[in-house]
Amino acid sequence: MVTKEQYVVDETGKRTAVLVDVQYYHELVAALEEIEAIRTYDEAKASDDETISFNQATDEIEQQRQ
Repeated sequence: MVTKEQYVVDETGKRTAVLVDVQYYHELVAALEEIEAIRTYDEAKASDDETISFNQATDEIEQQRQ
């Protein structure tokens, strides 16, 4: 996607913010969320923590709620 940024400047002309197209903003947020998920996955794989299945995890959470 080709973007044309617009900048908000203060009284001295220093850039203080940037305006981007809403669609481009949503794409950036999605990309950041994916990067965060990958980082979290990599950290989990590198740890020595015991792994459990998703179903087991949800079962344990439900049991704790009761």
